Amino acid sequence: MTLQRLVIVRHGESLGNEAASFAESTGAHVVDIPTRDADTPLSPTGAEQGSAAGAALTNLGLDATAAVWSSPYVRARHTAELAIAGAGLGTVPVLDERLRDRELGILDRLTSAGVLARHPDEAARKAHLGKLYYRPPGGESWADVALRLRSFLADAVASPATHGVVFAHEAIVYLVRYVLEGWDEATVLAAAQQAPARNASVTVLERDDASGSRWRATLVGDVAHLEQSGVESTVHAGGDDARPR
Repeated sequence: MTLQRLVIVRHGESLGNEAASFAESTGAHVVDIPTRDADTPLSPTGAEQGSAAGAALTNLGLDATAAVWSSPYVRARHTAELAIAGAGLGTVPVLDERLRDRELGILDRLTSAGVLARHPDEAARKAHLGKLYYRPPGGESWADVALRLRSFLADAVASPATHGVVFAHEAIVYLVRYVLEGWDEATVLAAAQQAPARNASVTVLERDDASGSRWRATLVGDVAHLEQSGVESTVHAGGDDARPR
């Protein structure tokens, strides 16, 4: 048996999310966060969201037989640990660096205003190339991230488990759908713009029974578990991808 259903959970709100949103709202050029992106922890609200995500796993009927993978970044890994504990699964997530957030290179920690002020040529190049193909110096494009996800998903789909769970980042949510659902550039960019993935939201993809090779989303960006648990729902969209997510 191979994977039949994949659940994708965006990490809970991080201190980086809070700092980035504040910096954008005040017109600052740099996000004031001391940690490197990989080490940025959850905010107190994010920790509550992670625990509440356990209810979502339970509601989806997941048990200890499900395969669980996580980005190695602290905010995703901690969300996974809290959700697994909340669902009582007793599973240890497999950390896979292919699920890490997009690397931003020279634009790391810069706000939209900061990119325009410090790297106007890069801002113009991105406007010309578009989010999918623009690669900041030292960083990755969305297409680069999709490439490593193709590798991960080939391994995940071949897993003997029928159900799998991924804990990762906003861009990963869209790009997993891009790969598995066969989206084109316009579709993935429209999804990112029109439906930002909320923190600790849940998206479910299932194999299409008709073909067996295609996947379709049966649940997108769901946060009902947060409402049921009385936990605040937050949204910190990636925006111009020049800040922690």
